[in-house]
Amino acid sequence: MVSIIIPTYNRASFLREAITSVVMQDIFRRAPGEAYELLVIDDGSADDTRRVVISFGGPVAYHYQPHRGVSAARNLGFRLARGETIAFLDSDDLWHKEKLGVQLSFFKAFPAAMVCTTEEIWLRNGVRLNPKKKHRKPSGWMFDQVLRLCLLSLSSCLFRRRVFEEIGGFDESFPVCEDYEFGIRLALKFPVYLISRPLVVKRGGHPDQLSRQYWGMDRFRVQALEKALSLPLEPWQRKRVEEEILKKCQVLVKGFKKRKNWFEAERYRALIRTCSQPHE
Repeated sequence: MVSIIIPTYNRASFLREAITSVVMQDIFRRAPGEAYELLVIDDGSADDTRRVVISFGGPVAYHYQPHRGVSAARNLGFRLARGETIAFLDSDDLWHKEKLGVQLSFFKAFPAAMVCTTEEIWLRNGVRLNPKKKHRKPSGWMFDQVLRLCLLSLSSCLFRRRVFEEIGGFDESFPVCEDYEFGIRLALKFPVYLISRPLVVKRGGHPDQLSRQYWGMDRFRVQALEKALSLPLEPWQRKRVEEEILKKCQVLVKGFKKRKNWFEAERYRALIRTCSQPHE
C-alpha cells in the first residue's frame, strides 16, 4: 500500500485540486489493484476543509487535530499510515498524473533505494518561475548540499517506511524550516535519488505561506544546524556544519543590527565566536 499524507490548515480553496491530483494518478486508474490511502490531516481549520475532504469518499480519509503546526500534522499522518511507501503533498501543491507511478517503478527497479524525488514546476501567483542555479537538486549523497538551503521538497518525495523508523519524524518545535532540519538528518543517513522529470507543481505567492510569515528564516536554519552538531558526524561533516552556522549567523547579525535589535545581534555574535574556536 502507498500512504499519501496531506497536512492542511485553512486551505479549502487549494485542497480540492490537491486531492484530485492524487486520486487521478495514472497508477491508481490503470491498476485498480494498487492499494493506496490518502490521509488528509486537518490542523485545526475553520473553513470548509472537512466538507471538501469527505466529498471524495473512498480511500480519502479525514482526520482532525487542534492547531499544532505542519510538523505535528505530518507526524500524525505517519502514525496513522499503513503503507510501506509514504508520500507527502502540501495542500497548495499538485502532482502530475504520472508522479507516483514513475516513482514506484523506480523503487521496483532499485529495491535498495529508500528515497526518491522529482523535479518540479514552480508557480508564483500563477506565473511560472525558473529556479536559480543554487536550487538545482543533486542526486545521491547530498549532506554537504542540504546545509546551504532546503533542497528537499516533500511534495516531490517518495519514502520507504524504513526511513522514518530509522531517523524519526518531523521536529514539532520548528514553526518553519522543519523540512530543512529533517533533510539534514535524512541526508546524513540515506542517499536521495532524483528523477529528472518535473512531476510536481509548487504553487507559491499566497499570503498564508509559512515562509512569508516569519522574518529571518536563517534563525531556524541555524537552530537546525546546532541540533545537527549532536548527530554522529564525521569530522568533515562537523566542520561543514560549523562553517554554515558561521555564514548564516553573519547574515543574521547584520539583519538584527539593521533593525537595532542589539540583544539578538549579540546572541549570534556569541555563536560565531563559539564556532570559530579551534577544536582540541
